[in-house]
Amino acid sequence: MSLTRATKIVATLGPATTKPEVLKEIILAGVDVVRLNFSHGVAQDHRDRAQLVRDISRQIGKEIAIMADLQGPKIRVGKFENGKAQLEVGQKFLLDATCSMGNSTQVGLDYKNLPQDVLAGDQLLLNDGLIVLRVEKIIGQCIHTIVEMGGELSNNKGINRAGGGLTAPALTDKDKEDLATAIDMGVDYIAISFPKNAQDMEFARKLANSHSLKNGQEVRLIAKIERAEAIEPGVLEGIIAASDGIMVARGDLAVEVGNAAVPALQKRMIKLATAADKFVITATQMMESMITSPIPTRAEVSDVANAVLDGTDAVMLSAETATGQFPVKVVEQMAAICIAAEKSEAVTLDADFLDQTFTRIDQSIALGALFTAYHLNVKAIAALTESGSTALWMSRHRIHTPIFALTKRIGTQRAMAMYRNVTPIQIDVSKDRDTALNEVEQVLLSKGVVQSGDMVALTVGEPMGEAGGTNTLKIIKVK
Repeated sequence: MSLTRATKIVATLGPATTKPEVLKEIILAGVDVVRLNFSHGVAQDHRDRAQLVRDISRQIGKEIAIMADLQGPKIRVGKFENGKAQLEVGQKFLLDATCSMGNSTQVGLDYKNLPQDVLAGDQLLLNDGLIVLRVEKIIGQCIHTIVEMGGELSNNKGINRAGGGLTAPALTDKDKEDLATAIDMGVDYIAISFPKNAQDMEFARKLANSHSLKNGQEVRLIAKIERAEAIEPGVLEGIIAASDGIMVARGDLAVEVGNAAVPALQKRMIKLATAADKFVITATQMMESMITSPIPTRAEVSDVANAVLDGTDAVMLSAETATGQFPVKVVEQMAAICIAAEKSEAVTLDADFLDQTFTRIDQSIALGALFTAYHLNVKAIAALTESGSTALWMSRHRIHTPIFALTKRIGTQRAMAMYRNVTPIQIDVSKDRDTALNEVEQVLLSKGVVQSGDMVALTVGEPMGEAGGTNTLKIIKVK
């Protein structure tokens, strides 16, 4: 368990990480959260991987959060007679919602409403923007286009409209089934793809709650920001408010708004989410070259480091760990980059607290612990928490003092694996405060976090065992 790296690592599971020994190695190398990509595989594949994660976690003594990533309304072309077609610049090409099998002049559409969503003059970006079509006219269910950027187009490649504006709902029938499956599996997070607004996230929350109430678990939702509509002023803030966290999903977002716009948007999203006490995952092509190379490019190193310096909670690996040749090495490299970047971070705690007012006692205690820990130079902060909120609030501010979140709830422990600079630990504390605090001290000593004579800032609620009840800050000197 790393006690020095604040930024968390999310790794996508796939064929490259299916073997138990490889999965164990990437977790030991630094993975904190695993992603199950519901765009691929069947439900049993995901169940098997989730169970394997839980088994290995127990074996090595490190709980890992599991995130189910729903496919969403990925708008795609249909299939080709020969599996693919070569499109040349200037040629006419037909997108036909009624076509069953494509060829070099036309292809079908999985999303039958696309002809109603586009206008003459629109640019359609296929295969992550590698192929560009200009809409000439729409006749019935047929979109007549001219190829502006050609290339090879194969089965089921995605379609985006430059500037966004497609009306597909955030949750398809498949997503609704997958969401129920994910909750039944006991995942810790569910990522919603392509939400357009807060209403999409509220609908997902309502649907998730209708399932989760049956088994008593808490469902935490992540909004993947990948539509042009989602980044409009006011809309993004609404999505953040309706979510537990967000993912800066740079792939599809870049196709809709252009590559050049994404770095500034990434900074804006991280800043807004952090200010709203929500966590952020930065994703897509972070270490892409390491799918086939044992070392990253310098540009990739800078990309990961800049996300860390922007304040992201987590950085995510996709194909690098799902299908790549070096899944363990890429996790090791990413962990090393995060640690190096964090060493250069400036602590701005005092500035963060200027002109702030607090309406909640538990939040005031959490932030008071940060302020005291920083100025008193304590060795560690320990938060006894039921829901994890105290640890989340603390993690929103940059401080180089490690935060240890201690909880009796396994679900809370797993969820906190996502939070920046938080090491979650499950501990069975009694209802007696003094006994509990003594046990916390012993846990930190046994893990080598503190030594005799070190000071620790402790936050706890009285009476103990109630969510939202943190009301006490205590500074102790370890015996």
